[in-house]
Parts: sequence; structure tokens; C-alpha cells
Amino acid sequence: MPRHKEAHLIDRIGWLRASVLGANDGIVSTASLIVGVAAAQASPATILMTGIAGLVAGAMSMAAGEYVSVSSQSDTENADRARETEELATIPDKEREELVGIYEARGLDRALAEQVADKLTAHDALATHLRDELGMATHSAARPVQAALASAGSFAIGAALPLAMVPLSPAATLSWTVSIAALLFLAILGGVGAKAGGAPMGKAIFRVTFWGAIAMAATAAIGSLFGTTIA
Repeated sequence: MPRHKEAHLIDRIGWLRASVLGANDGIVSTASLIVGVAAAQASPATILMTGIAGLVAGAMSMAAGEYVSVSSQSDTENADRARETEELATIPDKEREELVGIYEARGLDRALAEQVADKLTAHDALATHLRDELGMATHSAARPVQAALASAGSFAIGAALPLAMVPLSPAATLSWTVSIAALLFLAILGGVGAKAGGAPMGKAIFRVTFWGAIAMAATAAIGSLFGTTIA
């Protein structure tokens, strides 16, 4: 009989986390920046250039941050992998006993736990210990370059959405237009992210729009304060 294959949502966790985080950051930070500068009575050209600078700087920052962070995870995984390789070569009996104990703790009796440990060790000892002893699974493996590209690209796309509203909006209503558009974009992002991750859509949409609104309100207040002070 053909083998039954399943596509699990957790397989998407690496790129999905980076993409949703990047897009959310792009929308919120760029929209907040635009709204804050607009509230300070800056000219449309200044607002546009500020938004573009925020997009470029934010995308590069997200890429660097993700790469450094995930590289640290990768370094830790490699160190654990090297340690397990050495222990399997020098103290195989103790490593076998560790596996047996793990399987017993999961509900197997001693005899069956020993049989499972021996079978899996014979098949791929290192992979078995990484998975069952350390919890290192393929879907959660660190991929620094993938995370950096996904985060930077999604940030740029997210930032471009509120930025595109600047030349399309009358100067008098620019802050409100960008804010409303940003909240709409965030709602769509929350829904898409929840759908891709199999999570409740309502909760995700509320979460991203609520914090986005708080961020834009805070920067608008600061921009208005500075604008009044300068005037």
C-alpha cells in the first residue's frame, strides 16, 4: 500500500514566524513613523523620504537581527550535535541507557524501551539522540539565511503598503488615511498569518490591530508635541 503523507502546519514555523514578524514590523513601524512626522507638520516630501529611509533601514535591521539571532541558535545546535557524536563514540552504553530511560518515561515497559532504543540506534543513532534526547527536529532547525531573507523581504513589503498611501493622500488627512490603511493591512496580515498557521483568525486580527493602533497613537502624540514646540 502507498504510504500516507501528511503536511503539518508546524513545518511552516520557520519561515512563517519570520515573515509575519517582518511584515507586521514593516507596517507598524513605517506607518507610525509617517504618522509621527506628519503630526509634526512636516512637508509631504519630507514625510515620503522619511518613510523610504525607514523602509530601507528597517529591512536591513530585520535581516541582520534575524541572521545573528538564528545563527546563534545554529551554533548551539552544532555544538550539541558535536557533543552527541563524541558521546556516541566514547560512551555508547550510557547513551543507550539515556534513550531507554526516555522511552520508559513516555510509557513503554523496560523490554520494549530497550528494543525501540536498539532499533532506532541501529537505524540512525545521532538523529535519534538529537530528536528524542535534545528535541532537535528537522522543522525547527536553524536556517539563518532563510530567516534573514524572509524577514527583510516581508518587512519591505509591509512597509511599502502604508508608504504607498503618502503620495495618494491629501496632506490634510494624511495621518488618518495612513493610520486607517495600516490597520486594514494589519488585519489582513493577521488573518493570513492565522490561516497559514491554523490559528483562530479573530484573535490574531485583534492582536495585531490593537498594538498597531497603540504604536501609531503614541508616535502621533509625540509628533504633535514636537510640532507644537517647534512652532
